[in-house]
Order: sequence, then C-alpha cells, then structure tokens
Amino acid sequence: MATQIDPAIQKATDEFRHKFRAVRAEIGKAIVGHDEIVEGVLLCLFTGGHVLLEGVPGLGKTYLIRSLASALSLDFSRIQFTPDLMPADILGTNIINEDPQTGHRRFEFQKGPIFAQIVLADEINRATPKTQSALLEAMQEHSVTAGGERHILKEPFFVMATQNPIEQEGTYPLPEAQLDRFFFKLVVQYSSREELGTILERTTTGYRPEIKPVMTGEEIVGSQKLVQRVVAAPHVQDFAVRLIMATHPNGPFATEQVNRYVRWGSSPRGLQSIMLAAKVRALLDGRFNVSFDDVKGAVIPALRHRILLNFEAQAEGVESDRVLTELIERTPTAAEAAA
Repeated sequence: MATQIDPAIQKATDEFRHKFRAVRAEIGKAIVGHDEIVEGVLLCLFTGGHVLLEGVPGLGKTYLIRSLASALSLDFSRIQFTPDLMPADILGTNIINEDPQTGHRRFEFQKGPIFAQIVLADEINRATPKTQSALLEAMQEHSVTAGGERHILKEPFFVMATQNPIEQEGTYPLPEAQLDRFFFKLVVQYSSREELGTILERTTTGYRPEIKPVMTGEEIVGSQKLVQRVVAAPHVQDFAVRLIMATHPNGPFATEQVNRYVRWGSSPRGLQSIMLAAKVRALLDGRFNVSFDDVKGAVIPALRHRILLNFEAQAEGVESDRVLTELIERTPTAAEAAA
C-alpha cells in the first residue's frame, strides 16, 4: 500500500520545485548550457552552502553568478581578489568620524563588500592566505568580528568563488580549511558545438537578456528550512556515512584506490553536504524522502575538494573524481553487504 503524503508537505514540495525551475529558467536566458553547473549552484543556494567554481577563463563563471544575482531579490557585491588585497578591504574597517556640530570624534565601523547576501569572490586564489582566511568566519558563522564587535550578516548569505586552474604565477592555492567551507566544488567544462553557436549568436548581435527577480530572501530562507525537513531513512543515512568513511585511507570501508592514492579523507562537513544536497534532489524529484541515488549524485561535487591525494596520484595523473567514482561503485547500499 502506497504511503500517503501530507497535503501540506506535498504543496510545499510542489512550490519548491516551481521556484527552483523559475530561477533556473531566468538564468537560462543568459547562460547557454552548463546545466549541471547551474543546478549545482542552485543546490548550494537552497541548502545554505557556498560554492567554488573552477574553470579556465572565458567559460562564463562570473556571468553565471551575476545572472543568479539578477534572478533573486538579494543584495549583491563583487570582490576582485588580487595579491595586494587586505582583509579589511573585504570585511571593513573602523574609521574616525567627527560630529560637525559638537566636534566629538568617535570610531564607526565601515562595512566592507562581504556585507551582502550574494558575494562573488572572483579569482579567489589570487589573494594571499591571510586575505583568503578573512572569509572563514563569514562563511561558517555568517558573522564578522571587527574591533571586538560581532556583526551578523543578513540571511540568506551565499558566497560564490571562482578560480582559474591553469595560471599558477601570482596565485595562492586555497588551504584545506578554506576548501572545506565550500559546500560544492564545480568544474566548468568547455561548451559543445551547438552551445558555442548559440553563444556566438547571442553575444555578437546585440542580444540583451532581461532577467527578472523571481525569489526573495525570505522565500529562499523558507526553502532552506523545507530542505532540512526532508526525511532520510536510517539505512540511507548509514550509506552516506559509509561513503565518507570509505574516503579514509586504511579505514574499514576504504577502497583499493583510496588506500593507494589518498592521503587524507573527507571531514564530517562532506557528509553534511552530501545529505543536504540529496534532500534537494529528492524534492526536485517530487519526493519527501532521500534515495540512494540522491546520495550518489551528490558525492563527487561534495567531496572532490575534500580528499587530499598523495604524490603517487599526482605522478600518475589520477584525479579525485576517478577515485570517488570507484568509491561510489564499490560501496554497497546494504549495510549487511558492507559488513
């Protein structure tokens, strides 16, 4: 006998799918192709996570983020990371203001560009580690501490960072602690022949997409709360737990490639990212419960930046995606099979 779904939950699920598709449709007015990337960015938005986009120049990473900001009624700011950028340039600083009537001087906090709801951290790997670390508190705690005072950021707060993987001069690789703050790492690939033709047509004929805001901040926060309510059965949760444990070298569930190529496995944040993303995938499929396939579909973008490969992997040209693909294939869904 089929399980009856609460009408209120079904209505909320349908509304979420409608809003998700509406935002994606508005982005599609400007962005050609990259469907998986667009969906991955929206998954991060509706789970309250942050996203790192990696790809060579000119693939539309920044344009995608600007298009998303246009489709949402949220405050937007862009930070262009450079080697001489300082933490105060991002967070803000205390300045002395003088009252023109009394002449009394006092310190006032001048907010930096981090005080927005959508923050584009463009070419984040061009800034020094000291400046990169300025984002850590904001990304994790959604607050900024300056001059001994804590400032709360307005919700929803969403950081989208881009980095160029081919230019190494004047860049600083993101430290592991910084990478772990990103919900997903999405790799932007080249466009297809048909997509390139459409891009050429749009960008050389005066085409100007009119992207309209279709969601407010309150609606996004409400959707994030709905995602957390999606049910994940104990055996599905255990499958996600075993996937994370399988990334730990010499652990009880580690695969052959993990033992051979991985130095350090995923943190618990990887597990949280997988499960939250799986819940969004379930809602998009019209379900209020997470399946094994939902979990599997979130593993690679959630963990590709959370496992650290060793020298042997680098020497043989083995990438994290290959290790994770084998891990998904070899980790059984049934706990009995894993015992």
